[in-house]
Amino acid sequence: MLSTSHRFSGFILKHPALISSLLVVGLVVGVRQVGGLQPWELLTYDEMLRLRPAQDPDSRLLVVTVTEQDIQEQQRWPLSDQVIARLLERLQQYRPRTIGLDIYRDISHPPGQSDLLKQLQAPNLITIRLLGDAAKDGVPAPPGTAPDRVGFSDVVLDPDAVVRRNFLFATSEGERFYSFSLRLSLHYLADQHLTVTPIAQKALQIGERVFPTLDSHAGGYQTLDDRGYQIMLNYRSGKTAARQVTLGDVLHGRIDPAWVKDKLVLIGTTAPSVKDLFVTPFNLSDDKNPEMGGVLVHAQKVSQILGMLSDGQSAIWYWPQPIEIAWIWIWALLGGVLGWRLRHPAWLGLAVAIGGVSLFGICLGTFLQAGWIPFVAPMIALIGSSVAILAYRLLYNALHDELTGLPNRTLFINQVQWAINRGRQLNPLKQVGYDPSWAVLSLGLDSFKTINDSFGPHRADELLIALAKRLKSGLKSGDRLARVGGDEFAILLPQIRDIDEVAHLADYLQKQIKQPFVLQGQEVFTSASMGIVLNELDRYLQPEDVLRDAQTAMNQAKASGKARYQVFMPGMRVQVMTRLQLETDLRRAIERQEFQLHYQPVVSLLTGKIAGFEALLRWQNPQRGFVHPMEFISVAEETDLIIPIGQWVIEEACRQMQIWQHRFPQLAPLVVSVNLSSKQFAQANLVEQIEQALRQTGLNGHNLKLEITESIAMTDVETTIAMLMRLKALDLQLSIDDFGTGYSSLSYLHRFPTDTIKVDRSFVSRMGSENEDSHIVQTVIMLGHNLGMDIVAEGVETTEQLAQLRALKCEYGQGYLFSKPLPSEAIEQLLKTNPQW
Repeated sequence: MLSTSHRFSGFILKHPALISSLLVVGLVVGVRQVGGLQPWELLTYDEMLRLRPAQDPDSRLLVVTVTEQDIQEQQRWPLSDQVIARLLERLQQYRPRTIGLDIYRDISHPPGQSDLLKQLQAPNLITIRLLGDAAKDGVPAPPGTAPDRVGFSDVVLDPDAVVRRNFLFATSEGERFYSFSLRLSLHYLADQHLTVTPIAQKALQIGERVFPTLDSHAGGYQTLDDRGYQIMLNYRSGKTAARQVTLGDVLHGRIDPAWVKDKLVLIGTTAPSVKDLFVTPFNLSDDKNPEMGGVLVHAQKVSQILGMLSDGQSAIWYWPQPIEIAWIWIWALLGGVLGWRLRHPAWLGLAVAIGGVSLFGICLGTFLQAGWIPFVAPMIALIGSSVAILAYRLLYNALHDELTGLPNRTLFINQVQWAINRGRQLNPLKQVGYDPSWAVLSLGLDSFKTINDSFGPHRADELLIALAKRLKSGLKSGDRLARVGGDEFAILLPQIRDIDEVAHLADYLQKQIKQPFVLQGQEVFTSASMGIVLNELDRYLQPEDVLRDAQTAMNQAKASGKARYQVFMPGMRVQVMTRLQLETDLRRAIERQEFQLHYQPVVSLLTGKIAGFEALLRWQNPQRGFVHPMEFISVAEETDLIIPIGQWVIEEACRQMQIWQHRFPQLAPLVVSVNLSSKQFAQANLVEQIEQALRQTGLNGHNLKLEITESIAMTDVETTIAMLMRLKALDLQLSIDDFGTGYSSLSYLHRFPTDTIKVDRSFVSRMGSENEDSHIVQTVIMLGHNLGMDIVAEGVETTEQLAQLRALKCEYGQGYLFSKPLPSEAIEQLLKTNPQW
């Protein structure tokens, strides 16, 4: 099961765009199915309809409108039968092919009833009725009208009260019902002898032309009332589909007979007071004309039917549901890919905006070809998938290492917590002797800093990437590898049998790591130290403790010689806590000013007088008492606390030396020596710090001597020389400390602008009459003199050593023979006596 889960999570990590697109599509399609997106799809449909180029009025049609002015002129509504009869009679004189009376006349409105009945018998006149229960909401056709010259009102309102559909045909209990616009069109095209044939509620065949009918999920619809046979109303124009004249124009003879002859004439009202008005997609954006008269809507419908039957125009088509879902998924997938490829939100937003514009362009272009494909759903899928991927990426980045793609410390902690919980579930009774079910291995490179300094950060990153690949190749499918620090990795083994299994893996990984890595065409060899934590009874509740102990064991392995592994033992934590407490106390010591300087005299061997002092750091802790420098200097170096401590040492030594110069002017100019650590020497602003200390204390730069060890000097020779030259410009004295213990190259030594060489105490303390150390000291003194440098011998403890150094013409000596390091008060008393050796 664990392997299956791992493979599934791996599949998700490899195909996030695919997974996110499927999830987003499922959500979008679900909302779409219940009609959640229908209003927005319909608004998009309206916008595309408005953007479509308008067509010229249909020359086959003429609309006679009853306007508000006509009603005022007749001084009544409904109009009398006599007025409508006169209108029909006048129109018949111009010989129209078809007349459609879009006015309900089921009730007589005297006078003129007989005249109207006579006109209604005309074979080219089509009247309208309203389907429904005649006793309630239906309106029958005018009395005496033949059934084949009656059509039902086919205006259908969408949920937002906008007219977008044309209701063409319906059947009920064997009776066939033709819409008003279809009756008009069939009569107008009577010479074509068209027949109407319903095809299983899926289409309506008129002659040779098939009208596919809308279903409840057609186009952008999802909750469509799809009774009968309906098609989308393909508006010809936003204003009118035909020429318009008024009732008054016809009655007063103000029309051209050619406008009527052989035309299809529609008669209806556009007067607002009659309220035969409807909202159309065009009226939604027209504040001046918010509604369209019903007769004008019928004119649009008739024009569409005639265009499809005679002009070869297409009905608005749409895709089946499966194709629409696939269309939505394509855009969701595109959004997922964009979200995965484009990391910056601004670029992603721009790409999604371009994608949205392109999507609308495709939809609009298709609409111009009479196709209605979804826009809103794929647009939401595009945005949703890109946002989902962006959120996933943010979460992924928060839980994964950017360089290697491995889980980071946070995710690894969660994985270890899962292992802890699982282990406790497998051993609920806390059985003694229960075999560990999981283990954690912490791994750190032994020489990463050297590689980073030698090859640069970029190549070092390449090494980490290559190392991650090697580590993954050595693990089982269920094992979890993470990068938890700069060069530190951690491995969770969720299912182990015993310690031997972990030890075998550690040995295998060691061998893999020792294989050379190729950087810049050069083979690089490295090794790793490892710490192992085993799940033991009741030991761990928190995953942070597990990783902490694994790293503790790893550090112990490093301290024990590197390139090995160490299993964590409880005693190791005590050592770590001790060191941690030391670091904490060290930080507080800086704040509380617990440090002080002791000074050890440097004696001129020529005069026997004090020539200066070496400033030595001492720490007196209130709880610990005296803390030897050997205990805390290494910790200060590792934690970079040596930098503020070293700066304080320089400032304090300069201040004290300036005091002694002022109090003992009779003595030869004294020099104070201060040791610089490697961290201090590497500071970019070291020169500025020392210059500030001299300026604040008023000490002459010649009275300050800076000492660097031989190993520091040879780490990066060119950089060292450049820094020494900058320091020398402050008129300082420079010294190489512990000479002979490092690996100096004489070819570089003469380039250093140093004044002094200090012979290490290890050679001076073993000086005899003819032993090897005496020859080393003699050689160093001769070398220094040849390079124009004076010599300071450290560790002088006997009169024999003093005599021997004087015989070798060594300039200065320092050691317990003269004085141990003393606090400033004791040194001041010593200076008052002006001793001589």
